Amino acid sequence: MSGQGRRLTGGDLAGDPLTVARSLLGCHLVAGPVALRLTEVEAYWGVDDPGSHGYRGMTPRTEVMFGPAGRLYVYRSYGVHWCANIVCGAKGECAAVLLRAGEVVAGYGVVEQRRPGVRRRDLARGPGRLTRALGIVGEDDGAAVVGRGAPFVLRAPAEPVAAERIRTGPRVGVSGPGGDGERYPWRYWLADEPSVSPYRPGRPRVRRG
Repeated sequence: MSGQGRRLTGGDLAGDPLTVARSLLGCHLVAGPVALRLTEVEAYWGVDDPGSHGYRGMTPRTEVMFGPAGRLYVYRSYGVHWCANIVCGAKGECAAVLLRAGEVVAGYGVVEQRRPGVRRRDLARGPGRLTRALGIVGEDDGAAVVGRGAPFVLRAPAEPVAAERIRTGPRVGVSGPGGDGERYPWRYWLADEPSVSPYRPGRPRVRRG
């Protein structure tokens, strides 16, 4: 497959999530016949990040986020669609990078069957669309993306992404302290990529009754 470099290892993902998030841009995530080039991601950093699922510590739901690096953390968003994260950092640290968007570079026919009637730029434009394009579901929580026999494969881009192509800003849909773009400008994307999702600020939930 053109555009792909070496296969990533757990060591490549063992850094802090801000560094790993940047390094994932341009990488290819391969799931069977389908491959995406990652164009947009968000970093989440555990107990010091109010926007993270791990902010209040480990639970059965978030255990995967606490490492080791190189696995998927998959969760259902608002009961509607699956979201996938790459777990990174040191074991026990609770660090992950949400996969927000990508460009389909292989397996168009399979993706178009999963998402019929959708424009190519929109096939994986947003975290729910991305998981559907790759066929990622809840049962993939904890699945490896590194190592021999891993069901998913991460490959570096054939050529490094130029630093001037990387943009950063507030995370999408995160409300409360974790949505403060000045403190948490932890969304990263590639400039001038049609597959990057639109920015929407978070809205606090209103408790009714």
